[in-house]
Order: sequence, then structure tokens, then C-alpha cells
Amino acid sequence: MSYTDEVYERVVAQNPGEPEFHQAVREVLDSLKVVIDRNEEEYRSLSILERLVEPERIISFRVPWVDDNGNIQVNKGYRVQFNSAIGPYKGGLRFHPTVNQGILKFLGFEQIFKNSLTGLPIGGGKGGSNFDPKGKSDREVMAFCQSFMTELCKYIGADQDVPAGDIGVGGREIGFLYGQYKRIKGLYEGVLTGKGLTWGGSLIRTQATGYGVVYILDEIAKAHNDTLEGKTVIVTGSGNVAIYAVEKVTQLGAKVVAMCDSNGYVYDPDGIKLDIVKDIKEVKRGRIKEYADRVEGAVYTEGKGIWTIPCDIYLPCATQNELDLDGAKTLVANGCKYVAEGANMPTTLEGTAYLQENGVCFMPGKAANAGGVATSALEMTQNSMRLSWSAEEVDAKLHDIMVNIFKKVDDAAKRYDMPDNYVVGANIAGFEKVVEAMKAQGIV
Repeated sequence: MSYTDEVYERVVAQNPGEPEFHQAVREVLDSLKVVIDRNEEEYRSLSILERLVEPERIISFRVPWVDDNGNIQVNKGYRVQFNSAIGPYKGGLRFHPTVNQGILKFLGFEQIFKNSLTGLPIGGGKGGSNFDPKGKSDREVMAFCQSFMTELCKYIGADQDVPAGDIGVGGREIGFLYGQYKRIKGLYEGVLTGKGLTWGGSLIRTQATGYGVVYILDEIAKAHNDTLEGKTVIVTGSGNVAIYAVEKVTQLGAKVVAMCDSNGYVYDPDGIKLDIVKDIKEVKRGRIKEYADRVEGAVYTEGKGIWTIPCDIYLPCATQNELDLDGAKTLVANGCKYVAEGANMPTTLEGTAYLQENGVCFMPGKAANAGGVATSALEMTQNSMRLSWSAEEVDAKLHDIMVNIFKKVDDAAKRYDMPDNYVVGANIAGFEKVVEAMKAQGIV
């Protein structure tokens, strides 16, 4: 049995009931096999993979808070500090009923390689709670966030662990969390990213993940002597990442015809009117089906199946495992040429394999959606310097980072004789930097 297979079996045995984490480890180890085989004796002797797949620390805690009816509610809170070989832990906080330790371990593990690819000095981590901010009043959200941070603040800091937002954690939640951290610690430091512009936030941070997906997509197209001009695009989701992916890909000449949320999807053959989506989602916090009521010719369909709409480019920007094998088959049959992941692992392993085997250029999330964490790291830099850069400066740096990520991924794939296999390229390029740091720092 190979070293990678041994480690994977150990992960499954020691982490039962965590399928998302198993999936993430399987994908990475399969990609790294060609690298590990060339250096197996050294990596075995140093237990590199055993250390890589085991978080450095997991913090789990209860979060008691009082709702508007005076009832005491109790949620679970987590922080998975996975790997700090190249810098302080960096990764978002997710507030959603589906959050559990296994999902956060999968996200934290992916974050190691994503953060490495940015070229910036940030390690991998992730955290969150099974608290659902939907339907809660601002006071209830504040009460929860203050209780959550009262415990989390013991384990984070500007040079230790710097959380950000994720699903369910936007500007409102970051504000409440930061206020409580400052209140307890008495420190005004860059301990959270995604802050408001008047108190340490960075311009372009809101747009960064969505913009970054399109910047790297543009590089893929150029590498294949193609252009985004005139392409038909589907963007799944209708949150922050999806909205700004639509904005940027439209600016580059493509036409987005469909978006969705957890209830269903809307199809507009004339092209999605983003101002209406922003009003529904960012202002009124409504559902995507309202788009069809406001735009003549648009059609809303309840449930899943957005991938059945023919497209040239598919950008999954919603959540993990949203695109399965059947969806991948439909995309291929309809002539889809490019898939770039805006969410974290939105495509199943079977779906990914089918897309690659059938000539679709597929860029995994650890590369494609790295723009968000890259700009968070740029926010950390601005906080440390006590400076604020202009939107143009930040956007230019983001663009350069995404171009360089593509170059690293493309180069790694070619060095191991697997051109255009961007999954392998991303995992290898991310791994190489981390493993060198791990080797240099001893058995820790």
C-alpha cells in the first residue's frame, strides 16, 4: 500500500462521520501521490503527511445567548487551527445550521493550500457555529456574536489567528465580533478581516472572491487562445461571491443567464440584471424567485437543476458538493468548456473527474476562490502599516495575485507531465511551499 493510501485510511479510521473532511483529504492526497512517490522515504521518516492531515489545534465551546423572548439559547462554537507553517492561521467563520467539526476540518484543510497559493504568509484555519443568523433580529445576532467572541478571543490575535467572514458572517457580524474582541482585550488590532471601511477594512474586500474567480478564469481562457467575450455563463448562488463574479465577468464581455439560491434558480435569457439581484439580496434580504416577478421574460424554477441550462462557463459559487456527477454530465452534454469554483469544494470528486475526462477546463476552489483570503491578507498588511490603499491599488494587487496563482498551478501541472490538470497543479503548488516550511521548522 502506498504512503498516501495508508494516511488516507488512517484519516478515515480516526475521523469517523466526517465525509467532507475525508473527501478533501482524498482529493489532495491523490494529487500529491506523484510528488510523494518521488520523495517517499524522506516524507515517511518525517511523518509529513500524518502531520499535514492532523490539525494543530481544535477549539470547541458552547455559546449561550438570550433571544428576544428572554429565552436562553445554546449553540456550539468551533475554531480549527490547522497549520501555521507559513504564517498565522487565516480562514473564515461560518454561521449556519449545517456547521459541524467535520465540515470545518475540511474547510481548514483546504485553506492550507489555498493560502499557500496566494504567496502571502498565512496559514490555514476555519471556524464557526451552528447558529443561523437568518430570521434573527440585530439584537439577537449581537448577543450571539458577543457570547461567541467572549470565548474565541482567548485563542486569536493579529499574529496568531485572524478569522474573517464566510457563509452567514457578513459586515454586521464582523462588526459585533470585533467590538466584543476590542472590549475584552483592550486592543485595536487587525484580528479580524472584512471590517468596515471606517474602522480598518479594505476596499475591494467585498468583491474580492468573485472578482478573483473571474481573473483566474480569464487567464485559463487566454492560455487556451480563447476569450470571455460573448460567452454564456451560469453562476450558482446569489450571495457575495456570486454577485461579484457576475459583475466582473459581465464587465469582461460575457453574459450571465442564470443564478440561484437554496430554494431554486432563475433564468434570464437576456442576461441577469445585477442591480435587481443586489436589491433583492443585499438590501431586502429576499429570495431569488423575486427576480422573476420583477423582470419580464425571466423564469423561476423551484429546486435544483440550474446546470440543465446550456452554457459555455459554469461558476459554482454557492456551497460544498452542489455539483454532482449527473450535473457534470449535463454540463458536458450541453457544451460547457470551463468550470471555475467560486465556493469551497462545490463539485463532488466524481463530478470533477468526469469534467476533466471530458475536456472541460476545471479550476478548483483552492485556486479559483483564493482572491477573498488574499485580499484579507492585504487588509492585514494595511492594518499593520496603519494605512489604507485605494480601490485601484487593492484591485491591481488582487489581479496580480490571481495571475500568479494560475502561473503556479499551470507550471506545477506541466512539471509533473499533467498539463491542464489544474486540480493536481493547485494541490502540488500549494503543498510544495508548506512542506518546505514544515521541514525547516522541525518536528512540531
